[in-house]
Amino acid sequence: MKNMIKVLVIALTSLAFSGVSFAQAKPATPATPATPAAPAMEKSEKAKTNGVTGEVTSVDVKAGTFTVKAKDKDINLVADSKSTKAALEKLKVGDMVRVSYTEKDGKMIASSVKAESRSKAAKSDKTTERKGDMTEKKTDTK
Repeated sequence: MKNMIKVLVIALTSLAFSGVSFAQAKPATPATPATPAAPAMEKSEKAKTNGVTGEVTSVDVKAGTFTVKAKDKDINLVADSKSTKAALEKLKVGDMVRVSYTEKDGKMIASSVKAESRSKAAKSDKTTERKGDMTEKKTDTK
Protein backbone atom coordinates (compact mmCIF):
# COMPACT_ATOMS: atom_id res chain seq x y z
CA MET A 1 0.00 0.00 0.00
CA LYS A 2 2.86 2.41 0.84
CA ASN A 3 4.54 1.65 -2.48
CA MET A 4 1.31 2.41 -4.33
CA ILE A 5 1.03 5.83 -2.64
CA LYS A 6 4.70 6.64 -3.43
CA VAL A 7 4.15 5.80 -7.13
CA LEU A 8 0.99 7.90 -7.20
CA VAL A 9 2.70 10.91 -5.57
CA ILE A 10 5.64 10.70 -7.98
CA ALA A 11 3.33 10.45 -11.00
CA LEU A 12 1.23 13.43 -9.92
CA THR A 13 4.31 15.51 -9.13
CA SER A 14 5.86 14.82 -12.53
CA LEU A 15 2.57 15.70 -14.27
CA ALA A 16 2.34 18.95 -12.34
CA PHE A 17 5.87 20.01 -13.32
CA SER A 18 5.41 19.03 -16.96
CA GLY A 19 2.28 21.23 -17.17
CA VAL A 20 4.22 24.17 -15.75
CA SER A 21 6.99 23.66 -18.30
CA PHE A 22 4.48 23.88 -21.17
CA ALA A 23 3.11 27.12 -19.74
CA GLN A 24 6.64 28.58 -19.70
CA ALA A 25 7.30 27.89 -23.38
CA LYS A 26 7.53 31.06 -25.49
CA PRO A 27 6.93 31.35 -29.25
CA ALA A 28 10.03 32.05 -31.33
CA THR A 29 8.71 35.18 -33.15
CA PRO A 30 5.63 36.77 -31.55
CA ALA A 31 5.61 39.79 -33.94
CA THR A 32 5.10 37.71 -37.08
CA PRO A 33 1.49 36.55 -36.35
CA ALA A 34 0.42 40.10 -35.42
CA THR A 35 1.18 41.52 -38.87
CA PRO A 36 -1.28 39.34 -40.87
CA ALA A 37 -4.01 39.94 -38.27
CA ALA A 38 -4.23 43.66 -39.11
CA PRO A 39 -5.22 43.17 -42.79
CA ALA A 40 -7.79 40.59 -41.70
CA MET A 41 -9.49 43.29 -39.63
CA GLU A 42 -9.58 45.61 -42.64
CA LYS A 43 -11.20 42.90 -44.75
CA SER A 44 -13.94 42.43 -42.18
CA GLU A 45 -14.54 46.20 -42.14
CA LYS A 46 -14.83 46.22 -45.94
CA ALA A 47 -17.43 43.50 -45.74
CA LYS A 48 -19.78 45.67 -43.69
CA THR A 49 -22.37 47.00 -46.09
CA ASN A 50 -24.87 49.56 -44.85
CA GLY A 51 -28.05 50.72 -46.50
CA VAL A 52 -30.04 53.92 -46.40
CA THR A 53 -33.27 55.09 -47.98
CA GLY A 54 -33.96 58.77 -48.28
CA GLU A 55 -34.27 61.89 -50.38
CA VAL A 56 -31.45 63.22 -52.54
CA THR A 57 -30.55 66.72 -51.33
CA SER A 58 -27.55 67.40 -53.60
CA VAL A 59 -25.88 65.84 -56.64
CA ASP A 60 -22.48 66.59 -58.19
CA VAL A 61 -22.06 64.30 -61.22
CA LYS A 62 -18.57 65.59 -62.13
CA ALA A 63 -17.19 64.98 -58.63
CA GLY A 64 -19.19 61.77 -58.26
CA THR A 65 -20.74 62.81 -54.95
CA PHE A 66 -24.27 63.10 -53.66
CA THR A 67 -26.07 63.60 -50.37
CA VAL A 68 -29.05 61.64 -49.09
CA LYS A 69 -31.23 62.87 -46.25
CA ALA A 70 -32.44 59.92 -44.19
CA LYS A 71 -34.79 60.56 -41.27
CA ASP A 72 -32.73 62.97 -39.15
CA LYS A 73 -29.29 63.08 -40.77
CA ASP A 74 -27.57 63.84 -44.08
CA ILE A 75 -25.21 61.22 -45.48
CA ASN A 76 -22.53 62.33 -47.95
CA LEU A 77 -21.78 59.53 -50.41
CA VAL A 78 -19.18 58.98 -53.13
CA ALA A 79 -19.83 57.06 -56.36
CA ASP A 80 -16.64 55.42 -57.59
CA SER A 81 -17.78 52.59 -59.86
CA LYS A 82 -19.11 53.00 -63.41
CA SER A 83 -22.55 51.67 -62.50
CA THR A 84 -23.02 54.03 -59.55
CA LYS A 85 -21.78 57.00 -61.60
CA ALA A 86 -24.26 56.08 -64.35
CA ALA A 87 -27.06 55.95 -61.79
CA LEU A 88 -25.86 59.27 -60.38
CA GLU A 89 -26.33 60.95 -63.77
CA LYS A 90 -30.04 60.03 -63.67
CA LEU A 91 -30.62 61.40 -60.16
CA LYS A 92 -32.19 64.77 -59.40
CA VAL A 93 -32.55 66.66 -56.16
CA GLY A 94 -35.73 65.49 -54.45
CA ASP A 95 -35.61 61.91 -55.79
CA MET A 96 -36.11 59.07 -53.33
CA VAL A 97 -33.27 56.52 -53.45
CA ARG A 98 -32.13 53.35 -51.78
CA VAL A 99 -28.34 53.23 -51.44
CA SER A 100 -26.04 50.43 -50.33
CA TYR A 101 -22.65 51.71 -49.20
CA THR A 102 -19.49 50.77 -47.36
CA GLU A 103 -17.36 52.98 -45.18
CA LYS A 104 -13.70 53.19 -46.15
CA ASP A 105 -11.16 55.71 -44.87
CA GLY A 106 -13.92 57.88 -43.43
CA LYS A 107 -15.81 58.09 -46.75
CA MET A 108 -19.15 56.51 -47.54
CA ILE A 109 -18.67 54.75 -50.88
CA ALA A 110 -21.89 53.86 -52.68
CA SER A 111 -21.96 50.34 -54.11
CA SER A 112 -25.48 50.56 -55.54
CA VAL A 113 -28.01 53.35 -56.07
CA LYS A 114 -31.63 52.58 -56.87
CA ALA A 115 -34.30 55.20 -57.42
CA GLU A 116 -37.62 54.56 -55.69
CA SER A 117 -41.00 56.01 -56.40
CA ARG A 118 -42.35 58.33 -53.73
CA SER A 119 -45.43 56.17 -53.16
CA LYS A 120 -43.29 53.08 -52.51
CA ALA A 121 -41.11 54.98 -50.05
CA ALA A 122 -44.17 56.41 -48.33
CA LYS A 123 -45.69 52.94 -48.03
CA SER A 124 -42.51 51.56 -46.48
CA ASP A 125 -42.50 54.43 -43.98
CA LYS A 126 -46.15 53.76 -43.12
CA THR A 127 -45.54 50.05 -42.63
CA THR A 128 -42.65 50.75 -40.27
CA GLU A 129 -44.87 53.20 -38.38
CA ARG A 130 -47.61 50.57 -38.14
CA LYS A 131 -45.12 48.01 -36.88
CA GLY A 132 -43.99 50.56 -34.30
CA ASP A 133 -47.62 51.13 -33.27
CA MET A 134 -48.17 47.39 -32.95
CA THR A 135 -45.15 46.97 -30.71
CA GLU A 136 -46.26 49.89 -28.56
CA LYS A 137 -49.70 48.31 -28.12
CA LYS A 138 -48.10 45.00 -27.22
CA THR A 139 -45.87 46.61 -24.63
CA ASP A 140 -48.80 48.54 -23.15
CA THR A 141 -50.78 45.33 -22.52
CA LYS A 142 -48.02 43.75 -20.45
